[in-house]
Amino acid sequence: MFPNSLLPVNNKPGGAYRSVNSLHCLASVLYPGCDTLDKVFKYAKTKYKDKKLLGTREILKEEDEIQPSGKVFKKVILGKYTWLSYEDVYIKAVNFGNGLAVLGQQPKTNIAIFCETRAEWMIAAQACFMCNYQLVTLYATLGGPAIVHGLNETEVTTIITSKELMQTKLKEIVSQVPLLRHIITVDGKPTTWSEFPKGVIVHTMASVQAMGAKADIGNKPPCRPVPSDIAVIMYTSGSTGIPKGVMISHCNIIAGITGMAERIPNLGEKDIYIGYLPLAHVLELSAELVCLSHGCRIGYSSPQTLADQSSKIKKGSKGDVTTLKPTLMAAVPEIMDRIYKNVMNKVNEMTSFQRNLFILAYNYKMEQISKGYTTPLCDSLIFRKVRMLLGGKIRILLCGGAPLSAATQRFMNICFCCPVGQGYGLTESAGAGTITEVWDYTTGRVGAPLVCCEIKLMNWEEGGYYNTDKPYPRGEILIGGQNVTVGYYKNEARTRKDFTVDENGQRWLHTGDIGEFHHDGCLKIIDRKKDLVKLQAGEYVSLGKVEAALKNLPLVDNICAYASSFHSYVIGFVVPNQKELAELARKKGFKGTWEEICNSPEMEKEVLKVLAEAAMKFEIPVKIRLSPDPWTPETGLVTDAFKLKRKELTAFYQTDIDRMYGKNVK
Repeated sequence: MFPNSLLPVNNKPGGAYRSVNSLHCLASVLYPGCDTLDKVFKYAKTKYKDKKLLGTREILKEEDEIQPSGKVFKKVILGKYTWLSYEDVYIKAVNFGNGLAVLGQQPKTNIAIFCETRAEWMIAAQACFMCNYQLVTLYATLGGPAIVHGLNETEVTTIITSKELMQTKLKEIVSQVPLLRHIITVDGKPTTWSEFPKGVIVHTMASVQAMGAKADIGNKPPCRPVPSDIAVIMYTSGSTGIPKGVMISHCNIIAGITGMAERIPNLGEKDIYIGYLPLAHVLELSAELVCLSHGCRIGYSSPQTLADQSSKIKKGSKGDVTTLKPTLMAAVPEIMDRIYKNVMNKVNEMTSFQRNLFILAYNYKMEQISKGYTTPLCDSLIFRKVRMLLGGKIRILLCGGAPLSAATQRFMNICFCCPVGQGYGLTESAGAGTITEVWDYTTGRVGAPLVCCEIKLMNWEEGGYYNTDKPYPRGEILIGGQNVTVGYYKNEARTRKDFTVDENGQRWLHTGDIGEFHHDGCLKIIDRKKDLVKLQAGEYVSLGKVEAALKNLPLVDNICAYASSFHSYVIGFVVPNQKELAELARKKGFKGTWEEICNSPEMEKEVLKVLAEAAMKFEIPVKIRLSPDPWTPETGLVTDAFKLKRKELTAFYQTDIDRMYGKNVK
């Protein structure tokens, strides 16, 4: 049994739970007197002045590689990381903030960033925090209409972007954003920009910084933010419809990162963090701000250049993890699931002796971990190669954004020889909620509340979840604390629905997630209100649970379950694993192209048989549609954190839904 990491504030059902380290008072400030983000950075800059902060790899060579299918893939050869110190970043941010003022940006007005994760993103953000500009963040993978919605709703006149995104995304929609006056590219001047409408000027980040360095701002007192001022308007990825802008204040972010930092032991100057998830996602922004405030280095990467085997890395050259050798890394379950499946496929290809040795070591280590022991011999002899996939130095893997399966979590713990901190938080709670303790190797749970917040469970009668349930209290998760955000931008009705204030003035977020508290104080997410569908006969089915039960099958790369209240069974859309399905087709004697295999009713039935062996009675999809193409954020069918966009998937597969539910398809 683990020592209690959480206690109820009172013994009433539905009462709040807090971390034992903040039982009498919730934590809200990282360093004394540093109650806004500009003060936090100034403190870090003074303390870590010449230490390295932001690192970027230089591109040595780019080339096109023609695939056997005729497709052209861009491949890169990258050099070493070049670093900017805390002092360098601070000066660049000051100059950029002053340059934006020269362009007419006023304090407490909105400015948008629509850019990939890179050092310039963080420099721009710090400039906005210093000058009290409200930073509007948009995912680089959002579709045109969602970008237009975000830019017009926030009435921005300036957008910070990259050359590539300007050419591929912004060019087509600039005419639909009438208030836009300035586009700032972070990576030099684009080659062609004559097509832009009259009145829109394109600047480079360097030219705006040069303006700021020359600007005479001696007599003008700087307008510094106060803790309640809005730092970020973060547009959600829109997994349930049109993206909503979440207003996050300086004190919300500081409370959130204070809570997160407390769960990472020995965080400091020896740590190197690899940044590759979208900075427009609250998980990545919070993780990087935690690192920046504790003297860690942040080396930038991308999903396409992360590992030696990544899609843009030329064969034989090194991916970013091999070069950087990070000690800390955040990941979404989709990426961890991919690593897990790749390694397990390699294990299956080993000789029987090698495979048995790996399985023996795996089971032995699992047993030792559960008893609290380490296995240095297994780690160096058996798991060293797997560990090298992430550079070999990772000491903590942080996982958030979606639930992580027990099998994948256990695999990461064992093979990467480090704890996997599973976290739970929302954009609306500034990313903070819970994180597991490093010594907790149990799976399927998300840990105890962070020191910045408290959590209570509210009865949800419709779903049959009550905070008086035995053995564990269950209900909708409510998060309270200084990290709970201000609300939705220009959406008072939705803000009133999702946020409440109690008699003590404490702000609470109604998450829509269903959880249960275990005896040792850890929270487990067991359902989601939006995922629960009532079938025709009256029984409820949880689509998320169906997907979780089937997603770890080698045959399934991704799955979306669907149910209609007018029918008595579940159906599903499945992205099959190409290698596994091709092998299944070969065994069954089915010949054809990849598309023909996926479109074959015969193969659909064969896949259903495999699914039936893994799922629960009526929750097994009775009919499925095999998708030959993977779902990526670019397709618009999943978010940047690879969460399913149910509305878009339903629209995309509407013809298949009608077919599977026996409607006449014209």
